[in-house]
Parts: sequence; C-alpha cells; structure tokens
Amino acid sequence: MEVLNKVRKGLDTVVSGICIFLFAAMVVVGSYQIITRFIFNNPSTISEELLTYTFAWMAMFSSALVFGKRDHMRMSFIVDKLPTSKRKVLEIVIEALIVAFAAIVLIYGGFNIMGLTMTQKTASLGIMMGVVYSVIPICGILITIYGILNIIGLSTGQIDPKKEEV
Repeated sequence: MEVLNKVRKGLDTVVSGICIFLFAAMVVVGSYQIITRFIFNNPSTISEELLTYTFAWMAMFSSALVFGKRDHMRMSFIVDKLPTSKRKVLEIVIEALIVAFAAIVLIYGGFNIMGLTMTQKTASLGIMMGVVYSVIPICGILITIYGILNIIGLSTGQIDPKKEEV
C-alpha cells in the first residue's frame, strides 16, 4: 500500500504543478491583455483566446485534483446517517460510478471529440481544436486513476469513509 500512496502523492504533485503553472500563465496573459487594452489602446485577440483555453484547462486539471482528494461537493446528509459498513460500500459504489463516468464520457467521448476537431483551427492562435480538447481525455484518465486509488484505499481501510479528506 506504500506504493499506492507514492503514486497518489506523485500525481498530486504533478497535477498541482500544472494547475499552478496554468494559473500563473493566466495572470501574466491577463495582465498583458489589460496593459494592451487600456494603456496602448490596442487589445490583443490572441491573449483573450489564450486566457479562455487556459482557464478551461485549469478547471479540468483542478477538477481531477479535487476528485483525487475526495474534496468535491456532495450532499452527505443521507450518507452520514448510515453505519460505517454500509457507508463504506456506498462510498465504493460512488467511486466506481465516478470511474465509469470518467471512462465513458471523458476518456471515450474526449478522444472522439479530439478526432472530430483535429482539422479545425482556433481563430487567433491557429492551433488545432483537437489539441485544445485533449485536456478532456487527459483529465478523464487522471480521474479514473484517482478513482481506482480511492476504491483501493476505501477497500483496504486506508481511507476512512467517515472522513471527508484522504
């Protein structure tokens, strides 16, 4: 089980680093856009498009990190009333549903949308939309890995179903 903790910590470090980088890039590009718009009176269309895609990527990677840490929003008023053994089973079922959703919608659907949009280019940046959409299956894979780690952790007792965090 030591290996699973190392895998989780490694994933957390990489995904957190990506989120930090994307947020820093958004600050820099957003500042550039404000300067070009209000000081030079010449707004940049490239920066606006880059901000949009960077925000989408940051949101997807952040959601993968949140699912991995089991910090996502949920209504637990019914689950809190269950005994520990039933709650553990329910938590495992919920994680399995998350894995199924990530596999079907994010990974399968993400690869399909990537394939459909590889011939389209963005208006200002000129990159293929399939590259922009590649974040969907990447984060689907991350959520699936995190979900499997959570299922193993719940099954082995490494994750307490009564606690909200890992």
